[in-house]
Amino acid sequence: MAFDIEMIKKVYSNMTARVDAAREVVGRPLTLTEKILYSHLWDGVATQAYGRGVDYVDFAPDRVACQDATAQMALLQFMHAGKKTVAVPTTVHCDHLILAKNGAKSDLAVANTQSKEVFDFLSSVSNKYGIGFWKPGSGIIHQIVLENYAFPGGMMIGTDSHTVNAGGLGMLAIGVGGADAVDVMSGMSWELKFPKLIGVKLTGKLSGWTAPKDVILKVADILTVKGGTGAIVEYFGEGATSMSCTGKGTICNMGAEIGATTSTFGYDDSMRRYLTATDRQDVVDAADKVASYLTADPEVYANPEKYFDQLIEINLSELEPHINGPFTPDRGTPVSKMKAEAAANGWPIKVEWGLIGSCTNSSYEDMARAASIVNQAVEHGITPKAEFGINPGSEQIRYTIERDGMIAAFEKLGTKVFTNACGPCIGQWDRAGADKEEKNTIVHSFNRNFSKRADGNPNTHAFVTSPEMVAALAISGRLDFNPLTDTLMNDNGEAVKLNAPFGDELPKRGFDVEDAGFQAPAEDGSSVKIVVSETSDRLQLLAPFDPWDGKNITGAKLLIKAFGKCTTDHISMAGPWLRFRGHLDNISNNMLIGAVNAFNQTANSVKNQLTGAYEAVPAVARAYKAAGIPSIVVGDHNYGEGSSREHAAMEPRFLGVKAVLVKSFARIHETNLKKQGLLGLTFANEADYDKIQEDDTINFIDLVDFAPGKPLSIEFVHADGSKDIILANHTYNASQIGWFVAGSALNLIAAEANS
Repeated sequence: MAFDIEMIKKVYSNMTARVDAAREVVGRPLTLTEKILYSHLWDGVATQAYGRGVDYVDFAPDRVACQDATAQMALLQFMHAGKKTVAVPTTVHCDHLILAKNGAKSDLAVANTQSKEVFDFLSSVSNKYGIGFWKPGSGIIHQIVLENYAFPGGMMIGTDSHTVNAGGLGMLAIGVGGADAVDVMSGMSWELKFPKLIGVKLTGKLSGWTAPKDVILKVADILTVKGGTGAIVEYFGEGATSMSCTGKGTICNMGAEIGATTSTFGYDDSMRRYLTATDRQDVVDAADKVASYLTADPEVYANPEKYFDQLIEINLSELEPHINGPFTPDRGTPVSKMKAEAAANGWPIKVEWGLIGSCTNSSYEDMARAASIVNQAVEHGITPKAEFGINPGSEQIRYTIERDGMIAAFEKLGTKVFTNACGPCIGQWDRAGADKEEKNTIVHSFNRNFSKRADGNPNTHAFVTSPEMVAALAISGRLDFNPLTDTLMNDNGEAVKLNAPFGDELPKRGFDVEDAGFQAPAEDGSSVKIVVSETSDRLQLLAPFDPWDGKNITGAKLLIKAFGKCTTDHISMAGPWLRFRGHLDNISNNMLIGAVNAFNQTANSVKNQLTGAYEAVPAVARAYKAAGIPSIVVGDHNYGEGSSREHAAMEPRFLGVKAVLVKSFARIHETNLKKQGLLGLTFANEADYDKIQEDDTINFIDLVDFAPGKPLSIEFVHADGSKDIILANHTYNASQIGWFVAGSALNLIAAEANS
């Protein structure tokens, strides 16, 4: 099930016809992004969708990919859809539920024991419904997708925000919540707000210590974590074609960190090389026949300012290695300025850990370039000052780099080789001493570095950089070490200057693997039984959410007014909570426990208006729910930034929250709220955030007139009897209002299946 060449040929056939028609209607050259979007319109050539500024548009993705933590809830929902099999090719990947602690062999064995119930559930559901299943240890979802399923010009969705990684192979790959995935798996269209287009022109060529990672670290520094919201980023130029396919994947992967819908590159020789190396010459042959459709029209790249809503230009020849952080991936510091920045900000200089891998940087080339630095340390007798850990991206990568001697090189420095899985990147790391919450610094090649994300310690200063820079900084043990200019002392007291990293883009002897870890589904899964124990604390069958009663919501209580950054990690933490991702009741005990209460500047401490006591957020929510009192959440800018996890929407829905009112939303989270039947609203006047008081009772005045484009009026009654009426905007269209009325999008799917 590596790929379906006939499906890909059909995509290309549709693309040529639809792009030609679109170009004629629009009357101008098209970007690559537009070509892929137009060729995947749900109803074919729909001319009304060809203009910019249109609202939500329905698309027909080619495939779906789910990781194990989000697949549980997605598949639990799909089981309610009433379908015999998935309508589009779908895969499930077991990469999140494996804790990194002692090393791959023992860690994987522990995971297979502790999460056996979940893995068995995912395996059986996949087997029943025609879903490809990648076993624990097979690798990280996005690396496996790149190696097996991604293809130029395709469109896919995945239940992980870093699905965008497949843009490195010229796809439009978009992270979504599980409810969106269920729509597509059920044979329905997928809805997306038509995006803006950001063009990034790359000139020059990478060299020396500068890597593809530095491109996206620079872009993140320019655009910030919300600068790409509502946009697709298209990279082009001589600098783009000079990079490897997996390097392009790294850049697209971290596009999630600027809030972009997705990112992509045009089809070129690097993609041909990668497809050929991963046994997909048939895809190359098919893509070559339509190559002009798999990149923008020449006029676009010649005069990009005419065709993109925003244009950024980066000269790779002048780009410096970057180290972004701490606590946010968009705070960029060139390596030459780190010494001054660290001193000015009081960042701990000593590096405790260097971590290489994750879906962002775990390719053969990444490992090879990092290994070239490690080999120099070994050859020159340099003892590393920090601890080292690596997570290979897939079993194919692990097997190949072991064959080629790279793992042996890492192990000479005492490196812990963790399972082919996400590990520390998503908080699945049992780091010794993290519970002491000491101030410290780690460096990693991951994508996110929010507070507490890697090890649960709020005082861990995590910095994001390239694999080769991680290696250099970990060996030196100093955050302010600049390998371009500084030297290291070896065990004999001799000064050694590291040479620039090098590594093959692809293995000279080809990729190799004994057992990739794939399980094909049964041809007929009708007899496959799925069993979920009623006493399980890991899995819980879902009950439909109640539909709207058609009345104004009144007498609601303020649950929390979140202050500042409130990511999906704050709303529904990962780490040890991953074990409950298939049990809505249990995982709801982590709802908003990381959010800071604006009234006392404390996390997980909010006022229970029924008792006057300060309690944990989930406890107060459950108290209101038990009393039949609805509740409301208020938040700041870019609320729901980060992961695609729909648990951050399902938990509030389950615990009686009716609406989330914020200054602005991250794209995926806003959609997730809508899908689960919640009201996702934004302040018409951001200053009204300051009017919300701790003891407020909230009444919706005109929800009974809920309609597209019509703001809602909400009354906030304060403890002293005074009132403020606040205007709230929304982006609901008619079909999305239908989700709210029905109680959730899934309720509508199930109703249609049973009609």
